[in-house]
Amino acid sequence: MSSVPFKDKLETFELNLGPQHPATHGVLRVVLTMDGEYIYDAEPVIGYIHRMHEKMGENRTWAQFLPNLGRLDYLSALSYNLGYVQLVEKMMHIEVPERAEYIRVITTEINRIASHLVWLGAFVMDLGGFTPLLYAFDDREEILDLLEAVTGSRLTYCYFRFGGCYNDVDDDFLQGCLKFCKRFYNRIDMYHKLVTGNIIFRQRMEGIGPIDADMCRRYGATGAQLRGAGVNYDVRKNEPYSVYPEMDFDIPVYTECDSMARYMVRMDEMVQSLRIIEQAVAKIPEGPVKAAKVPKMIKPAPGDYYHAVEAGRGTFAIRAVSDGKNKAYRMKLRSPTYSNISLFREASRGMLLSDALAMMGSLDLVIPDIDR
Repeated sequence: MSSVPFKDKLETFELNLGPQHPATHGVLRVVLTMDGEYIYDAEPVIGYIHRMHEKMGENRTWAQFLPNLGRLDYLSALSYNLGYVQLVEKMMHIEVPERAEYIRVITTEINRIASHLVWLGAFVMDLGGFTPLLYAFDDREEILDLLEAVTGSRLTYCYFRFGGCYNDVDDDFLQGCLKFCKRFYNRIDMYHKLVTGNIIFRQRMEGIGPIDADMCRRYGATGAQLRGAGVNYDVRKNEPYSVYPEMDFDIPVYTECDSMARYMVRMDEMVQSLRIIEQAVAKIPEGPVKAAKVPKMIKPAPGDYYHAVEAGRGTFAIRAVSDGKNKAYRMKLRSPTYSNISLFREASRGMLLSDALAMMGSLDLVIPDIDR
């Protein structure tokens, strides 16, 4: 954090950033107390589109709540969909066919790349570069075409079911995934030449917005924030689920703790997702994609249940309390974006406004995930 000799607070002024502003990535308002161009304080004002998802989870059946998960982090919807069905499968002791697990990993990882591409394009545009957005959305369209053919949707996916997947994938989808992977390896090189190597971009990023491991732990920040602070933590490795233990992939970690480190983590994560997809397609077995015996009425045994997955923005977790009925007694959704925005107030103090906007972009905020 910059060391700025602030004047008397009486000489500061307040500035509203949002709630409708390109730099806030949605309906987010930040009340800035400024001392000239330096930030004296920054208070995120959240809740403009709060929809009470947790309360909805308590008055809908377990199956009826499935579509809600895609309305939280809509860019990483399949990770949320996966986390919820795996929680219910854990509660009900449902065995998922191996083919279904491979399909889940393939679709979730390609959705992760699509999510990172939206972040990449929007982030660089925040800093004044428009061209990468066009390339990023061009690549994302390729992914959406693949996922639409299988799920029937292009954004708020609800493809997984308790005990497996809604339907099977065909060879066209699998070969399409491999074709995309081959193409995207070259595109990653292009992004590094276009963006990573740009001297203006680097000067806006390097040493800007320091978020260290201690701050991440205090606020519960995960994902690129934590791995960009030198902490090697990823739910797929540390608390393995599905068939991720069968995959050979690395967790990108950088120790610089700045906006550039968080940028590099996500860029490297896309490459690792390509590796996972290629391995999963090569290993996918034949067989059913749905468990043979899944109760039509889900009524988990009374208890307190928890499950976490690695979503596009960090650890997404669900805690559900069951009283043996067909609805959750209590539902708590652990949103990674909520934790990530929470640290902005402390991290931005003393920063120039322009630098704080760069740091905010590096957090990769999805506001409906905050206003759940």
